[in-house]
Amino acid sequence: MSKPTLFTLFSPRLLDIYDVSNSIVVIIDVFRATSTIATALHNGALKIIPVDSVEKCIAIGNATPKSITAGERDGKIIEGLAHGNSPAEYPRSFIEGKTLVLTTTNGTKLLHMALKNGADEVITGSFPNLSAVCNHLIAQKKNVILGCSAWKDRINLEDTLFAGAVIHRIKEHFTIHCDSSLMAEQMYQLHKEDMKSFIRLTTHWHRLAAYGLEKDLEYCVTADAANVLPVYKSGALIAQA
Repeated sequence: MSKPTLFTLFSPRLLDIYDVSNSIVVIIDVFRATSTIATALHNGALKIIPVDSVEKCIAIGNATPKSITAGERDGKIIEGLAHGNSPAEYPRSFIEGKTLVLTTTNGTKLLHMALKNGADEVITGSFPNLSAVCNHLIAQKKNVILGCSAWKDRINLEDTLFAGAVIHRIKEHFTIHCDSSLMAEQMYQLHKEDMKSFIRLTTHWHRLAAYGLEKDLEYCVTADAANVLPVYKSGALIAQA
């Protein structure tokens, strides 16, 4: 029996090249959307409603009981929203039993693009839920597209590293003829022992560290710190039981 395929996209601009209708699309936005999503669900959030505009975020928040509106543009909390995109903002004592309505610069945009293009299933991944993502992809035996959210369509290294980490763990279960996947895994292999040092070289580190977010960023490359699987169902991301 032939193995399912796996491809890696380094930028949302590449999504239209691929047929996602028979694939699981993994939305990857390590700094910080998908790390925050995993953390909030791990800490008991009821669900997360990802939206692609501030206006929708506010409107849905106003219409949803026990909800929190949150989001960022260019690393900063958006005026009119209550909270930002930092995983540290969502401890269990705060988020348990609540709905998080979230909009971000890159990750929520790619998620909606994947849905619009008819993805068979959409999940979100980052280092804090690395094992949950890998276990799910192996178990489902379906084609996979690892979708890096990038930064305003420009390639970033942290999303590429996560894609490489996934590929390193699951490649025996897939047919992979994809140079992007090869590059991602090679980069992860090269830097897996010095991840917290290497990310300090990235563009996104310099951008977000300027706002004092270094601890956030180190957390975002910590494997299995919030090991749940966020799955998109009926308009929201929920933790798979």
